[in-house]
Amino acid sequence: MARRRTYTVAMVSDYFFPQPGGVESHIYQLSSKLIDRGHKVIIITHAYDDRKGVRYLTNGVKVYHVPFFVIYRQTTFPTVFSFFPVFRNICIRERIEIVHGHGSLSSLCHEAILHARTMGLRTVFTDHSLFGFADAASILTNKLLKFILSDVDHSICVSHTCKENTVLRASLDPLMVSVIPNAIVAESFRPRNYRSSPRAGANGFQPDPPARPLAPHEMITIVVISRLFYNKGTDLLTAAIPRILEEHPNTRFLIAGSGPNAIDLEQMIETNVLQDRVQMLGPIRHEEVRDVMTRGHIYLHPSLTEAFGTVIVEAASCGLYVVCTQVGGIPEVLPSHMTTFAKPEEDDVVAATGKAITAMRAGQVRTEKFHDQVKKMYSWSNVALRTERVYDGITGTISEEDFYGFDIGGYNGSRIRDFTLIDRLKRYYGCGIWAGKLFCLCVAIDYLFFLFLEWWFPRENIDVCPDWPRKPSADEGSSSVDGDAKRASSRA
Repeated sequence: MARRRTYTVAMVSDYFFPQPGGVESHIYQLSSKLIDRGHKVIIITHAYDDRKGVRYLTNGVKVYHVPFFVIYRQTTFPTVFSFFPVFRNICIRERIEIVHGHGSLSSLCHEAILHARTMGLRTVFTDHSLFGFADAASILTNKLLKFILSDVDHSICVSHTCKENTVLRASLDPLMVSVIPNAIVAESFRPRNYRSSPRAGANGFQPDPPARPLAPHEMITIVVISRLFYNKGTDLLTAAIPRILEEHPNTRFLIAGSGPNAIDLEQMIETNVLQDRVQMLGPIRHEEVRDVMTRGHIYLHPSLTEAFGTVIVEAASCGLYVVCTQVGGIPEVLPSHMTTFAKPEEDDVVAATGKAITAMRAGQVRTEKFHDQVKKMYSWSNVALRTERVYDGITGTISEEDFYGFDIGGYNGSRIRDFTLIDRLKRYYGCGIWAGKLFCLCVAIDYLFFLFLEWWFPRENIDVCPDWPRKPSADEGSSSVDGDAKRASSRA
């Protein structure tokens, strides 16, 4: 049996720990599982406060914190070329073969992919977001995405809806985009009624008997954990909470998160005198999410746009019944018996939440089985295995027929991108009448800058970093890294 090939991969994004979030957790968990499979993975992101230079996280995940200026929502100021010397130095020091960028709005991600192609490295892009097509911000973002993805080797989206959106925004060949969903560490999101028991199974936990239906006088807690921004439906939440509490007296809200719209929630609480029924916890760390969720019965997710929605999987794993808006890729995430869907409208959110409260009181929803079901559906090991297959496909380790599932000989030829400058310029030139010429100019300058760096600071003068010592086994079945993931944001 042929030995499986391993790769040296650089994950690049503006979004990483200690900032909490779905993209941040995705990058860390995927990197950890790829390391467990024998690959070498480093992470490149910008500096966070005093977190600069090189840091090591659990499982030997090496993080480069580049001191770049942050302008908005932890995104660095786009400079196009100033990142190249630092990026080239890191890639040579770490002997990088594949650059894997994350996030449509991440400047570091886009610049890294551009420079990686100039250096002759394979590239992969993962999109975690949905964008529109009409407003000015979306038009500019889509044009930038088209520029970067014109020459990327392969793209990954976290849901089928996200794939459709990305294909349209960047005018991509659908064959060049794979769907690999997010996942969670199920052991870190156990329900409240899971307790350690010597008689338990292999996971060390044993569920208690099913909970009884809630009586009419018992308090139901609705949990909301989200960044308090407009696109997360904070305005919708602000309008719906007073109505929900008025219609259902023995109900309260627990809200965790921060953002510019937090002031609207605070004003709503003051205006309606709801201090005893709505508790705002402010920002919480990733390791505190499970503790907050297990204090509730229902999780409300009123987002206006969402590519996947990892937090609703975490909520279901904690044994909460989920009420969420039917937008983006959310309908793909959980089966219907775990969720109640609502239109992104105030009246429908109120009605759906009321329906969920009634179902919980009547004992119609058996949430005690949610955790085991979610554990079987989502696994980071599976995500790493599928991502590794993408790496195999773009490097030619497996044939294109094996990668795409059929013979593509008569389907516009090979899908493996050529590194020659003339072929790259041809791909960029087709991005638009004026934009194409601008993109070609940018790529040409980037190539000349690369030649200058090769002359000014030869790669022979750059020291190669020793690899983190690993066990001989390339496939470590279940690693303790999952249990340690919740501490990654605080471990330096």
